[in-house]
Amino acid sequence: MSENEQRNPLPPGWVWASIGEIAEVSGGIQKQQKRRPVENKFPFLRVANVGRGSLNLAEVHEVELFDGEIDRYRIEVGDLLVVEGNGSPDQIGRAARWRGSIKDAVHQNHLIRVRPNKEISPIYLEAVWNSPVVSAQLLEVAQSTSGLYTLSTTKVKRVVIPLPSLAEQQRILDTLEDHISRLDAAQALVGRCSARLGRLRDTVSSPIFGYAVNADSEAASFLPPAGTIDDDLPRVPLGWSWRRLEDVADVVGGVTKDSKKQSDPDLPEVPYLRVANVQRGRLDLNQVSMIRVPEGKAAALALQPGDVLMNEGGDRNKLGRGWIWEGQIPGAIHQNHVFRARVRDGEIDPKLLSWYANSSVRWFEQNGKQSVNLASISVSKIKKFPVPIPPVAEQSLIVERVEDDLSVMDNVLEVIARSHRRSSSLRRALLERAFSGRLVPQDANDESASALLARIEAERQTVVARPARRRATQRTRITNAQQELDA
Repeated sequence: MSENEQRNPLPPGWVWASIGEIAEVSGGIQKQQKRRPVENKFPFLRVANVGRGSLNLAEVHEVELFDGEIDRYRIEVGDLLVVEGNGSPDQIGRAARWRGSIKDAVHQNHLIRVRPNKEISPIYLEAVWNSPVVSAQLLEVAQSTSGLYTLSTTKVKRVVIPLPSLAEQQRILDTLEDHISRLDAAQALVGRCSARLGRLRDTVSSPIFGYAVNADSEAASFLPPAGTIDDDLPRVPLGWSWRRLEDVADVVGGVTKDSKKQSDPDLPEVPYLRVANVQRGRLDLNQVSMIRVPEGKAAALALQPGDVLMNEGGDRNKLGRGWIWEGQIPGAIHQNHVFRARVRDGEIDPKLLSWYANSSVRWFEQNGKQSVNLASISVSKIKKFPVPIPPVAEQSLIVERVEDDLSVMDNVLEVIARSHRRSSSLRRALLERAFSGRLVPQDANDESASALLARIEAERQTVVARPARRRATQRTRITNAQQELDA
């Protein structure tokens, strides 16, 4: 009795079957210079095209094939494409069924093709493969001594699935479709609510929410030009003022990591914040790195409660995002990709400054610069960031109002998050019932899965017994000239 049979007994008529028993498993094409698409170009699916139960075909590359290779590598309708490896354990082995959306498509070597026997429903195979029944196995078989997770055709063949008769496979799928469609609809609704609430949260967290004045009312004067793009600044009431960030705060960049100094035991080691730690409206301090810097540098960059942290680089829509430091880690400093703005003389509450910066995505996008893979904004530009300053007497009231609104929305977001977790739990329980024979009743008139397996094996032996046709040993490129001669 196998380990799976001991852990998960199946109902009468079911069997545990290995993928190698019920399907052909094969690798794909390694992309090399000689595969650069020239004459015999074919659609080429990559890992990026394969999700869990879905395909993203918005961007499909091409690859050059040689004589006879299309017959060997062509993906057929019903083939399951399995991702060979992934840095994230929960993504290892994710798979999707090919529906024939593109003619004569092939796949890369980091995708494993599983072609089920005609006695196995491809839809059933996709569903059970992406279920908890198989994902737990994949973590075991994919782990290597190096700690990386990767699959091979051999490992995929060893994976076992619970197999009922073909008729029961279809009954399970019909029932699953009904239940999962309802779960999908509910989850989509929850997702839309979460997105709308997130946008509303961004709106009300701006300190000028409810204070902007229309064109018919008097407003505070805008700042004179300072070499920045200040389009679309909101009109704020008289009594407020516009100031450049450098006029109300000391703005400095952080420390650049020097690899040579990291091996010097005489230098003090201090915690430092990176871009990943500085999120929009919050700090993520779950993983804070350490760095060795001269003592004077550490003292000069030591963060103080009330310092406003703002990101210098990353994706274009993340420039300037950040939050205030509240002294969570003594002696912490910040890296060069994170700016620190320390408000002078209580000119503006740090929370108001950070909230406004987080709501000014467009200003940072307009004034940042974009390299090939990274956006950034200079310290000289960020010092010119225009800041609306409410009267001191109003600032505490605005902070209180924003915090109250955000508290209400965060409570609703937590309810939404619980709904999402509940939906995921229901989906998992549904799949576990489906693939343990507890979702639909068995029919005594169905052929047993063991008989089905025997028939598949007999068919395989028949194919093996047939004499193999001779194949050309030399791979040649099909040139246009050859095609004309063949014609």
